[in-house]
Amino acid sequence: MGRALEGIRVLDFTWLVAGPYATRILADFGAEVIKVQTRKMAKGIEADTSSYFNMWNRNKLGIALDMSHPKGRELAYELVKISDVVIANFTPRVLENWDFTYETLARLKPTLVMTCMSGMGQTGPWRDYAALGHTIQALCGFTYLTSPDEKSPTGIGTAYSDILAGLYTALVTLAALEFRTKTGKGQFIDLSEYEASCTVLGPALLDYAVNGHCAIPQGNAAPHLPAAPYGSYPCLGEDRWCVIAVFSEEQWQALCQAMDNPTWVRQKRFSSIPERQRNGEELDNFISRWTVQNAAEHVMRLLQESGVPCSVVNTAQDLAIDPQLSSRGFFQRFSHPLLGTMVIDSTPIRLSRTPAQSWQAAPLLGQDNRYVYQHLLGLSEQDFQRYIAEGIIS
Repeated sequence: MGRALEGIRVLDFTWLVAGPYATRILADFGAEVIKVQTRKMAKGIEADTSSYFNMWNRNKLGIALDMSHPKGRELAYELVKISDVVIANFTPRVLENWDFTYETLARLKPTLVMTCMSGMGQTGPWRDYAALGHTIQALCGFTYLTSPDEKSPTGIGTAYSDILAGLYTALVTLAALEFRTKTGKGQFIDLSEYEASCTVLGPALLDYAVNGHCAIPQGNAAPHLPAAPYGSYPCLGEDRWCVIAVFSEEQWQALCQAMDNPTWVRQKRFSSIPERQRNGEELDNFISRWTVQNAAEHVMRLLQESGVPCSVVNTAQDLAIDPQLSSRGFFQRFSHPLLGTMVIDSTPIRLSRTPAQSWQAAPLLGQDNRYVYQHLLGLSEQDFQRYIAEGIIS
């Protein structure tokens, strides 16, 4: 039956993570995504040989176009006329400087769906502020709330907000396409990554609005759960960890037996879950003395066999050889013309009738220039070469 988004063409004016992740999802399921790059920007992590670029831009076509040149924008306008979707993740002023706003493009293609993702959205006093995922996380409070404690606002080690915004963008773009199918009308989508990130803080916002209570970092603790111990513990080896969660006295006794019943477990301060919660720091120190002498996998097997919830904290290397992921073909191998064989994650979304069936490496700079400019737009060879000579196409 083909792929779910076959016949949908997307002009991709995105970079870094948030935007490319959104368009990657669309490309995975059959949309013809044309990634627009410029030679001056295709450097560093945006270079076509970087692992970062290849992670987020698979299954896309690639063209090189200088949007700062009036003739470059004219070519982009022609591409808009034959496209269904335009997605960009620049600050608003960039598209305004190019005269590449929805008002302009909708006159060329009234049924166009245009999604503009930016750090702060298209309006407001901060509209032109550039922002990365970590900046957004700090602004919305996510960094603070995911830190070990109030004194160490380190947060998580990845740009979670970028991934969140990418997912939102893919979802709302599909919704707009569905609306177009039903009504014949396109529309403009203004997505603020700042606001998208605030949506995951619902409980903390509600707690303050209703109770006047300011949420604080909990680290690995879970005071709302009747569990102790409950945390992540160091194991034998470099940066090896396991998580343990004890919810009942039966599980506590099983943990004690697995540790060969050391004398400290009989102290009154560890005699019940409430007592163990009150003395959580000392409890964690004692358990860590045991776990650090054992491999994380050994601790996991031993405790799971004893009925105690426990798991290894996987590294990227662990995931690469994970038997469950391997059995489902989560990692795919494909060939890159310069980097050789590459292994990359596929998709966790499995559609029974229209699956993501093929995997292609991210494009080289200008790799699909001839297909896009000559086959799709109908440029003659003479015009094509003239655009190259003028530096508009590279």
